[in-house]
Amino acid sequence: MILYDFCPSCGHKSIIPLFSTKDYTVSHKQFEIWECKNCTLRFTQNVPDAEEIGAYYYSENYISHTDTKEGFISLLYHNIRKHTLDQKRKLVEKETSKKRGSILDVGSGTGAFLNTMRKAAWEIKGLEPDEGARRKALELYGLHLDISEELFSLPGQSFDAITLWHVLEHVHELHAYITRLKELLRPGGILFIAVPNYTCHDEKVYREHWAAYDVPRHLYHFSPASMHTFLSLHGLRLNAIKPMWYDSFYVSMLSEKYRTGKSNFLKACVEGGISNFKALFNKEKCSSLIYLASAK
Repeated sequence: MILYDFCPSCGHKSIIPLFSTKDYTVSHKQFEIWECKNCTLRFTQNVPDAEEIGAYYYSENYISHTDTKEGFISLLYHNIRKHTLDQKRKLVEKETSKKRGSILDVGSGTGAFLNTMRKAAWEIKGLEPDEGARRKALELYGLHLDISEELFSLPGQSFDAITLWHVLEHVHELHAYITRLKELLRPGGILFIAVPNYTCHDEKVYREHWAAYDVPRHLYHFSPASMHTFLSLHGLRLNAIKPMWYDSFYVSMLSEKYRTGKSNFLKACVEGGISNFKALFNKEKCSSLIYLASAK
């Protein structure tokens, strides 16, 4: 288990405990959420190390790895994903100013996004730590994903775009990863980092039941301020922040179930809608955010 006595992002010693929350998906164990008073990063304390964490992903409910469509929430996830995959493709093409290019997707899951980019004639490379997800990507799309360790053997300046769709919060070697990703970007290349945003309305409603904490799989919990600090430490410029509007509804549905023990579609939609309404006036309050970064 990893016990931090300093912030895992900025290294500051001014860290405090906030509250405990539960692993609702696999172990049902309690984990503490702490916060850095310097950069505002929140992080999960006493997390399993890289060798132990794999056991916490072994669940049919972990949709990105199993591709399960059982249950209402899983079915909704897949229906929304059909739309968001095309949105992500358009975002990559717009921000890189390329209709075709080279893309690295880190944490590819079962390969749906990479398949979308391949259909758009992009040269693709995908990394995924979970063997079961890699097998599923091959079965579903004929994609051969590599293990995550391949990241450190790829040639530098190889990619016009590097994407991490809800991945960075899972990475133990946080600083080594971001350093390597910067090296892999071509001049003018763009790094796309999507992570949950704990400063949103739905976190305030659900707090320790907020599904996007997803302990212990989510090691870090970013705010816009903490992401800006983290990127700056590594010589990366934050170019823009984009909202992910659907996440508030999906997260609220899971959170409602965690809080009450049963699904409440109407209540979750109300809270997700309120969260998005508030974010209309400040998009940095959206439930999940995409950070677009490039080398300074």
